[in-house]
Amino acid sequence: MPSLEERPPFKVLVVGGSYAGLAATLNLLDLCHGRKGRFNLDAADNGPGKKVPVEITIVDERDGYFHLIGVPLAVASQEQAATFWKKYEDIPALQSSDISWMQGRVESVNSETRVATVRGTGKDHDKISQVAYDYMIAASGLKREWPSAPKSVTREEYLAETRESVKAIEDATQGVVVIGGGAVGIEIAAEIKMLRPQATVTLVHSRTKLLSSESLPEEFSAKTFELLKESKVEMVMGARVQETITAKSATGTTYTLKLSDGRELTAGHVINAVSRFSPTSSYLPAGAVDEEGYIRIKPTVEFAGDIPNAQYHYAAGDVAKWTGIKRGGAAMHQGYYAASNIHQKMMQELYQTDTKFSSLLEVEPMMALALGQTAVGYFPATGLSSGDEVRNMFFNDDLGYNICWKWMRLGEPTV
Repeated sequence: MPSLEERPPFKVLVVGGSYAGLAATLNLLDLCHGRKGRFNLDAADNGPGKKVPVEITIVDERDGYFHLIGVPLAVASQEQAATFWKKYEDIPALQSSDISWMQGRVESVNSETRVATVRGTGKDHDKISQVAYDYMIAASGLKREWPSAPKSVTREEYLAETRESVKAIEDATQGVVVIGGGAVGIEIAAEIKMLRPQATVTLVHSRTKLLSSESLPEEFSAKTFELLKESKVEMVMGARVQETITAKSATGTTYTLKLSDGRELTAGHVINAVSRFSPTSSYLPAGAVDEEGYIRIKPTVEFAGDIPNAQYHYAAGDVAKWTGIKRGGAAMHQGYYAASNIHQKMMQELYQTDTKFSSLLEVEPMMALALGQTAVGYFPATGLSSGDEVRNMFFNDDLGYNICWKWMRLGEPTV
């Protein structure tokens, strides 16, 4: 058995640099440096003490971390939009000799040889690299369309994208129509109305109740509807947009929306927030995923599918198949468990220690929604709640940006 000084560093490939990927990276780095993981709140735990040599490579198609939860605010506020995207090179916690990052998209993974093929994005779009690894954490999330997520892969493109969105809202003298009564559409409508109370904001949903695709109590949907009405967001329920007619003139663009119930709406700007998303797992062997493309995992977040070396492959965040509604908090929690369990295996190999793995529990549906000046939440343990307490706990004034930033300690240099 080689000594600690003789053993090459464990190579860990993290696919995706958002909530799950960064949580996994930074907790694993803590543990390998002999400290307890930054998500570990046990005051009596002083960490493993012993060090583990490690090299962590993050691959993400974007050039930085983007606070995805903040999209509804970024759509309408250029100031907040600029805050929500931080280039990896500008995040103090990632400036470690044990962490590197590549801007690219993983095209394929050979789980038998443990080599990933990465194609660059942005200015490196013609570059193809082979990345060998000992452990892989798939945290690439879901493919979402604008406005659920930016189309851009660089911060500069993203700022131009959001600048265009903000200007379109500002110029919409005939009001803004948001199509889609899911979480994103609801929050976009509420944030626009909060930032521009004088504007007419209309939310159109094809079903008779909001959040119709979520397994949540009807009281949650009803309370959300009530709070939106109180904030003066106009509601059109049970009608589908069948046609949108665009008319341009010297004073701007006008949109006429023809609805399935015969009504027509006129607006100066239309935002289609009907949720469309799919797992970004096409780089994995077919045996790793279910029929929809979600990665099958064990409670230890190891791959559960029938592929070679499954025990060296982990998945966390939205791309992983687990119970509950996809949430940023759940993604970070799963990333932490991936880091903890990989570290247990490393310690066993280096120091012959006993392993003690962390296992996910089944998660019931739960959700918190930001509704401008207020918020609403439903959690099985506490039931329905709304108001300032919910808003301050989950969102504050920046849709949770600082909450996530501080929880992951992204602003603290890693030693």
